[in-house]
Amino acid sequence: MAKKPVLLLTRRLPEAVEMRAARDYAARLNTDDAALDEAAIVAGAHGAVALLVAPTERIGQSLIERLPASVKIVASFSVGFDHIDLAAARMRGLIVTNTPDVLTRATADIAMLLLLGAARRAGEGEAIMRGDAWQRWGPTHLLGTEFSGKRLGIVGFGRIGRAVAKRARGFDLEIHYYDVVRAPAEVEDGAIFHQKTETMLPVCDFLSLHCPLNEATRSFLNAERIALLPDGAIVVNTARGDVVDDEALIAALRSGKLAAAGLDVYRGEPNVHPAYRTLPNTFLLPHLGSATLETRNAMGFRALDNLDAFFAGREPPDRVA
Repeated sequence: MAKKPVLLLTRRLPEAVEMRAARDYAARLNTDDAALDEAAIVAGAHGAVALLVAPTERIGQSLIERLPASVKIVASFSVGFDHIDLAAARMRGLIVTNTPDVLTRATADIAMLLLLGAARRAGEGEAIMRGDAWQRWGPTHLLGTEFSGKRLGIVGFGRIGRAVAKRARGFDLEIHYYDVVRAPAEVEDGAIFHQKTETMLPVCDFLSLHCPLNEATRSFLNAERIALLPDGAIVVNTARGDVVDDEALIAALRSGKLAAAGLDVYRGEPNVHPAYRTLPNTFLLPHLGSATLETRNAMGFRALDNLDAFFAGREPPDRVA
């Protein structure tokens, strides 16, 4: 019987995913889910042919150059791959894959949760209830922002952005979007396209970020763009933390320029800018966008599908390098 390829999993994954990995590979599991630094990954990869990594691991040039020669493929448990140095991977001849298409609905649901939670001051309300501080109902207590009938701007009209638009239509929101390429009319489904963010931002009562992280989108939501939003607008981010200029967003929340923000992703997470925790008008989640059992299983299975294809001599379907 041929030996199973050695596969290093850098994080603990859902049980069904680990069971499949252990069935088909000589899987080295991270059973206590302790964070693996560069040295630990290099040591764990000794004799391995494949790595299954999470976006919490920075697979940079230094690590790639130090990996044992046996390693041929890195499958990322994520859609985004900005945590992997693709140029360094290509230089080394290392295949890299991701997991597209499987977390659209879950992330769109979280975006809607953030929009509603920020608009209706849900975080403040829950804090009052958990702190046993609710004394009585009042006509002016925790007044939020009406959701239905407003204008929602979406930055990035890919799969997740379109799924958010679909959900938002159920709340009678008028949909505006910006993307580098206009979507076909049947995909727009009535959404209003803007070639420039400068024309869209002034008509956004709500703004939802769904763009990939690259040099063009890093710190996309800066002071200049926030200034273009209507006073009292609400911003949510389920894309990447680095697409937001933290200092600019915090200043706008403090001044009242923005009514609220709902955030699921952060620059340098889990080291979140401490000011976000002190602001009452932030609705904060710990990167839960894809955090359903169904979605996380699907992500793991998609990563394993790519590995299965590679070891069967086929091109991995989700290859990005």
